[in-house]
Amino acid sequence: MRTFTIVYQPYALITTLILAHYESRINTKLRNLWGYSLFFALSLLVLVLDLATSGKGGIGTFVGLCILFACFGITHAIVQGGISGELSFMCPQFIQAFISGINASGVVACGLRLFTKYYFEKSHNGLRKGALLSLTISTFFELLSIITYAIYFPRLSIVKYYRSKAASEGANTVLYDLTAAGIQNVETNHEVRVGAIQQKRLSHKKLFRQNIEYVFGLFMIYVLTLSIMPGFLYEDTGVHNLGTWYPLVLMTTYNIMDLVSSYIPLIEVVKLQSRKGLLVVILSRFLLIPAFFFTAKYGAQGWMILLVSYLGLTNGYLTVCVYTVVPRGYTGPEQNALGNLLALCLLSGIFVGVALGWLWQIGKSYQG
Repeated sequence: MRTFTIVYQPYALITTLILAHYESRINTKLRNLWGYSLFFALSLLVLVLDLATSGKGGIGTFVGLCILFACFGITHAIVQGGISGELSFMCPQFIQAFISGINASGVVACGLRLFTKYYFEKSHNGLRKGALLSLTISTFFELLSIITYAIYFPRLSIVKYYRSKAASEGANTVLYDLTAAGIQNVETNHEVRVGAIQQKRLSHKKLFRQNIEYVFGLFMIYVLTLSIMPGFLYEDTGVHNLGTWYPLVLMTTYNIMDLVSSYIPLIEVVKLQSRKGLLVVILSRFLLIPAFFFTAKYGAQGWMILLVSYLGLTNGYLTVCVYTVVPRGYTGPEQNALGNLLALCLLSGIFVGVALGWLWQIGKSYQG
């Protein structure tokens, strides 16, 4: 599984970097539809590959899975940046709902894993059966995502309003969507295109510099989180009363708290918006590294569950705070660019965090 992660992450990061650079020239709706469609097709191919080989391994199957996971990385980059960019010029509740949806998928995945472990644990090829069931359900939901985004989402009045507003401010990425929705005629579209060319907007470099604390903070959030989970939680937590259920309980706890905390910023009173305040809280999370190390070595499982809860609580809360604060006060094209920059920083943080996760393995091997 670590091999597939190594294959997945570089492709996701490089593709995100390229798309973030050319985001203003790409039709956002088509980009997202391509991304969702590829997710569906690739998941279906994984199912076909497993069924065709009857779950047997081999170098051919391994190479095939590596290729599919590389394509998953590219697809992730297409959708993550596309949706982040589009929702960034809409109301903050949309981007919050998007992040909460991602967190909810983690809860569902953990719930399915708990169910399949309980139901298939003692059956023949139980792990494979559970994986096939989970993959089938996820493939179905990916198909629903295509239908929802292609048909239902563009018809929402609030979506039409924000897309029209972005186009009036010079965003080329939404013109196709407005035409398809019948909001503007060809002549008006031409005028908007001319206005978009003449419109001056901040460059990626200036946007990055103006929001350096936020983008750096988002990067550091995921460096810390992914350096701890899932690798450390699955392999370095010792032996406890819960046995083989222990890592699953930890992952489920993390995802539940991550989901719950993503709704907290909706309460304006407790939403952290200060640049310095966010950065201080984000950097203070690195104290969790020694805390996890000593808890795994000396602490009881209750303390580990408490630490994991705090990790998930801060991850969801801080991510939503950064995403909903940064794009405010810019034009539609600039907000779209910022959404793509944030996606780039998030995936960069995941990439570095996954790489640092190997340090736990090195330390474990050294101790052994």
